[in-house]
Amino acid sequence: MLTAIGVASRGWVGSSVPRKEDEALLTGRARFIDDLTPVAGIRFAAILRSQHPHARIVNIDISHALKLPGVRDVVTGKDIATFIGPVPSVVKAPIAYYPIAIDCARYVGEPVAVVVADSRYIAEDACELIDVEYEVLAAVADLKSAMAPDAPVIYDKVGSNIVNRRSFRYGDPDKAFSEADRVFDLSYSYPRYASTPMETFGVIAHFERAPDRFTVWSNFQGPFVIQPLMAGALRVPGNKLRLITPPSSGGSFGIKQAILSYIILLAAVSRKTGLPVKWIEDRAEHLTAATASSDRLGEISAAFRNDGKLIGLRFKNVANMGAYIRAPEPASLYRMHAASNGCYDVQNIAVDNQIVVTNRTPVGLNRGYGGPQFYFALERIMEIAARGLGIDVAELRRRNFIPAHAFPYQAPAGAVFDAGNYDEALSELLRLADYEALKLRRDEARNAGRLFGIGIAAGVEPSGSNMAYVSLAQTVEERSKGDRKSGANASAVISVDPSGQVTLHLDSTPNGQGHATVAAQIVADALGLKPADIEVVTELDTLTSAWSIASGNYSNRFAAIVVGAIAQSAQQVATKLKLLASELLDVKPEDVDLYEGYARVRGGSNKGVSFRKVAARAHWDPSHLPEGCSPGLVETAIVSPRILGSPGDDDRIASAATFGFVIDLAAIEIDPKSGALRIDKYVSVHDVGTQLNPKIVEGQVRGGFVHGLGAALFEELAYDERGNFLSGTFADYLCPTAVEVPTVDIGHVETVTPVNSLGAKGMGDGSSMLTPVAIANAVADPLGRDDISLPLTLQRVWDLANGRDPAMKRPSKAPEGMAQAPIGKGALTGSGEVILSAPVDEVWRRLIDPNELAAIVPGCQSLKQDGPDHYSAQVIIGVAGIRGTYDAHIEMRDKQEPNSVRLVGKASGALGFGAGSGLVTLRAEPDGRTRLQYQYEADVGGKLAAVGQRMLGTVTRYVIGQFFSALEWRIAPQRATGWRGWLARLSGRGSGGDTP
Repeated sequence: MLTAIGVASRGWVGSSVPRKEDEALLTGRARFIDDLTPVAGIRFAAILRSQHPHARIVNIDISHALKLPGVRDVVTGKDIATFIGPVPSVVKAPIAYYPIAIDCARYVGEPVAVVVADSRYIAEDACELIDVEYEVLAAVADLKSAMAPDAPVIYDKVGSNIVNRRSFRYGDPDKAFSEADRVFDLSYSYPRYASTPMETFGVIAHFERAPDRFTVWSNFQGPFVIQPLMAGALRVPGNKLRLITPPSSGGSFGIKQAILSYIILLAAVSRKTGLPVKWIEDRAEHLTAATASSDRLGEISAAFRNDGKLIGLRFKNVANMGAYIRAPEPASLYRMHAASNGCYDVQNIAVDNQIVVTNRTPVGLNRGYGGPQFYFALERIMEIAARGLGIDVAELRRRNFIPAHAFPYQAPAGAVFDAGNYDEALSELLRLADYEALKLRRDEARNAGRLFGIGIAAGVEPSGSNMAYVSLAQTVEERSKGDRKSGANASAVISVDPSGQVTLHLDSTPNGQGHATVAAQIVADALGLKPADIEVVTELDTLTSAWSIASGNYSNRFAAIVVGAIAQSAQQVATKLKLLASELLDVKPEDVDLYEGYARVRGGSNKGVSFRKVAARAHWDPSHLPEGCSPGLVETAIVSPRILGSPGDDDRIASAATFGFVIDLAAIEIDPKSGALRIDKYVSVHDVGTQLNPKIVEGQVRGGFVHGLGAALFEELAYDERGNFLSGTFADYLCPTAVEVPTVDIGHVETVTPVNSLGAKGMGDGSSMLTPVAIANAVADPLGRDDISLPLTLQRVWDLANGRDPAMKRPSKAPEGMAQAPIGKGALTGSGEVILSAPVDEVWRRLIDPNELAAIVPGCQSLKQDGPDHYSAQVIIGVAGIRGTYDAHIEMRDKQEPNSVRLVGKASGALGFGAGSGLVTLRAEPDGRTRLQYQYEADVGGKLAAVGQRMLGTVTRYVIGQFFSALEWRIAPQRATGWRGWLARLSGRGSGGDTP
């Protein structure tokens, strides 16, 4: 393989070289976006976001915010609209996407205004002083409600929330289904989730005059096809929008593609204010409003012969784009399209796609990008079919795999599978899992009444995306009206300075995968050096770097395509060095080897000259270079696999350069009493072609598995039925930790790809795509149920194991004596009681006295009586680091002096809104004290709701405890035990969410 690039070396490629990146990362010397101060006079931005899922913006009053010392400016959507245009989409529906709400906010967390101040603290405080008047509109919170005949329409000009439809036919699926012996069907849903990288979004934007130009530093990962779209939105030529990435990026997994919105937004803010502006996203912002994978509803049908041969597939996909179709969407629906047969030799396929908008955060890249959703359908139906046909799940797959002799394989929808041996990979999986023994253990467990299951999932991993595949969302006629698109360029630039120091510039913007290490291995092999001798620059600067629209870090393009550019540029340098050395050594260039820092004569001779001396000649003696040899040592290589052409009129396209193979097996046991799911064994076998660095490959496999595990068991970005976001902290958005991650047995089968000179296929997404469905299949196995949906939380698994419908909502039960308000499924309800050291009449007097209420309401800044039984107040409340000022209005109803009163109120502020009611009753105790009992229900929305119902339930009990502690202190300071004592008595009596 190394001879394929014409080098002789010790063979660094293929060895587990320690990562070059790790020393800086582990010692804290790595530089991330927040470490950069690239220009003087930077000011700091904070973003005010919509608290409503859907609302018309009537007015924004920024006057109070502008008066706060340290505030430089406040920029609204209408200000921004004078500087920018919408970001275009491949979907030609009349939907304009701006990075800030102009007239209407369409999801919780959508930017409404940006404050620029001398510090982030001041900017955050100023956000609370902005008064936004909203006209709340009806929201569509999920796919089902969005597609209902009477659904509120988000975009009047579209007239429907279904904004794009396309149907595809390959082969003759109707005939295949009519001739099938058995047909199996599945309807399913797939949740939206994210990847929560350690480092959130960051942007530093600087607008300069004469000439007008933008320079933006950000941890944007690409694809850089979006750079021209950003420049167009900012209304400048492409070379006037300079993008620079930092040396290090703390993870992405696709998520940081969505920084494009904030690049445009902060660039426009910099232009409006005339100041360089820095913004670093906080974790609550990231969970609420960054981006996510697309949730889906779908149907799949599979046609089989009785012998298990798969002869036809039908897919119906409904994908949720969120409130806008943000580039590069709807690519998540089409990334797997050309490979819609998966790893199976089936020629008859029908695909029907619908793209829907809802009042949720716009979606974008997330690890596996479209793969987890696709494989959940395909691999669930394979498991269902195996059970229905009475064929072992492994055997059914083996019967339908593309045979090894068929490669390169032309898939029905256009993908060209480069190389593979799926049968061998399955055999390796079964060997590592000790499959026959595992099935015996399953039989023994079931005979003992235990729920033990085995699930398998297999699939191809497309890598190195063709930039044209997303245009399948357009009809042939629509595509013909635009410029033709194809390919996936990658570039690498190697320079050798006069002292012989080698520097490689990449266009792959890594986010922790180890690109610098592998690139150094490739160059070291070609030049006869050590990886430590190669300086690798991973920052990308669109002003100085060799980049193109395909540049960036996505779709596993590094190992599939970028390595080819690295190897080619290294070979070009090596060829020139050999030519220079051949004159010094008086031999032919083909007789020169570059080895261990020297240019040596091939054949065992000790005759040689140092690498440094040869390189110096190209710089110091340009007048006497060999004929045809140019001065200096700078070589650029740009490659694009020729197979990646434009989509045809038949809607077929070669969508990716290489196709790896992954097959996973999960064995699980369920405790039906608790719903606990234990992973007994997990095995994952990969074909990534040449393993360029086995240790890095292992790290990527394990990382992909953990992402898939999170999707399978924990992670879901949840909304209530009105579009309020409910999982904005890690208290409710649960991620797997080291405690929950089981051991993974990893195996490899290697089939070398002919697509690049190193034989490497892309990898890193594999198990993130297959782990969710492998575990779902394992859960379905002992239960015999098809209605498996993710995430498989404790409650959902308990429902499944006990014959319950996991989709059934448990209605909120209002406390006795309370009116049932129209409160969402995320409502907070509770009840409790306390003993107060005063008679009923005194307690009653204090409860209805405005001065007393002002003193005892937690966080109350002011309270006044507006009329009989009507009060208004300003209250400061903090939850999970979210602290804000709220305007509250309280009404006392149903007063039965001095025994009971109902308090009904609502509050709103920059960070959220809420409404609720509570019934308070007073009863005299024999010793003269008062027993106060309360029952309440409340609902919240906006950013406050995003902290999640568990935390809100805790905070609600805490605030109630503070209230009664303060009341007791006012009544009898000498007897008050403090809020901790009250909380001890109150704990456990309230609940967040549904009351059982």
